[in-house]
Amino acid sequence: MNISIVVPVHNEADNILPLIREIAAAMVDAKAYEIIYVNDGSSDETQQILQQATHEFKTLRVITHARSCGQSTAVHTGVKAAKYPFIGTLDGDGQNDPADIPRLYDVLVQQQTTIPNLAMVAGWRNKRYDSAWRLFSSKVANGVRSKLLGDNTPDTGCGLKVFSREKFLELPYFDHMHRFLPALILRAGGQVISEPVSHRARSHGSSNYGTLDRLWAGITDIAGVIWLQKRAKLAEAKEIDYR
Repeated sequence: MNISIVVPVHNEADNILPLIREIAAAMVDAKAYEIIYVNDGSSDETQQILQQATHEFKTLRVITHARSCGQSTAVHTGVKAAKYPFIGTLDGDGQNDPADIPRLYDVLVQQQTTIPNLAMVAGWRNKRYDSAWRLFSSKVANGVRSKLLGDNTPDTGCGLKVFSREKFLELPYFDHMHRFLPALILRAGGQVISEPVSHRARSHGSSNYGTLDRLWAGITDIAGVIWLQKRAKLAEAKEIDYR
């Protein structure tokens, strides 16, 4: 397993060390790996704790944004800096279980022999530990998104994913793109499958995103992704016409 684990964080000081220890334990059998934390302009002790952690964990790299740029930019920064051909992403709040990463990696590598152009295995939190309102809003958002974009992904909001670094870097970059990675990969000619993964309650802190923030971003960004999909189809049609 040659993989870079990318973890975007914003004000997650209390969750950093427990999660790094779990990632290191999950990667104990990996041939080669690195952990890349992207500190997205945190105002708490996140930076100090990460700097201290680099002395204990030699595979840990820390990249810092001077100001908060958002989760998509943080993920993009981490993937660009990664050394290895496969990427695993996790949310920094500890609700994703790093122990699922080796399994998703194995599924991706093994299924590539039978699924042409398979580029991503997306986590699917089929048993979630969130508030009733958050579960409801997520279910509605996933249903609307899947119907409009046709990405056949039950839980695109899950931060736990394993994918090809090369394919990711082919994708158009925009704010909030991390919420639409399956649709964007399909647009770029790749294939995506979903696998059930564990989900846990938050141990420390609170979410950095509100329901209204997600709703507004979802409405505007879905329209943008639909436009990108149509442009891709138009370009394909023009290419065929000129032959």
